[in-house]
Amino acid sequence: MNEIAIFDYGAGNLYSLKCALERNGAKKVSIIKSFKNINRYDGLILPGVGNFDPAIKSIEPYRNNLNNLIEKDFPILGICLGMEMLFDDSEEGKLEGLKILNGKVIMLPRKKVKIPHMGWNNIEISDKKCKILHGLKDGCWLYFVHSYHIVPKDKKVIVANSTYGGNIPVVVEKNNLFGTQFHPEKSGINGAKIIKNFLRVCDGKN
Repeated sequence: MNEIAIFDYGAGNLYSLKCALERNGAKKVSIIKSFKNINRYDGLILPGVGNFDPAIKSIEPYRNNLNNLIEKDFPILGICLGMEMLFDDSEEGKLEGLKILNGKVIMLPRKKVKIPHMGWNNIEISDKKCKILHGLKDGCWLYFVHSYHIVPKDKKVIVANSTYGGNIPVVVEKNNLFGTQFHPEKSGINGAKIIKNFLRVCDGKN
């Protein structure tokens, strides 16, 4: 059993994520607006709600806290925007990203596909040993709502891809740092497995 923190960028609409965590085994889920007492938690989620620059401004005062957590292998899951913030910069905003992972965030190819991408899409798992996708099958379907996608410099962090106007990375994993382009909390049974996998990491079981 574990206690999970969701960082609130001020955009709201975090109830479905909180409920999904509780439904899949989290002992307690707290929505936080600062990193005060962050060490009392077993895991941190950077949610997929909001816009790049306002989200960066909200988390910027705690950049050092976040870096310290990552150095300690503290379990962190970034969802959609929460994952995009981990990179160097984004075409969505003017501010620098958190620069935890090297790479950039670019807009989906608007000449090829409808933007935003809203709906179900399947993924191809490239690293069968990754922790966050344990128990999921190649080709499984997950729910996406996004206009941008990541382009990591280190291809080793990419553990799954999807196709939407081209091949795009949709899951990253580096030690206990995870990111998904899709929304696990909206992705039915497959999303529930991902949430349970993250909670297992928070419990030290995965």
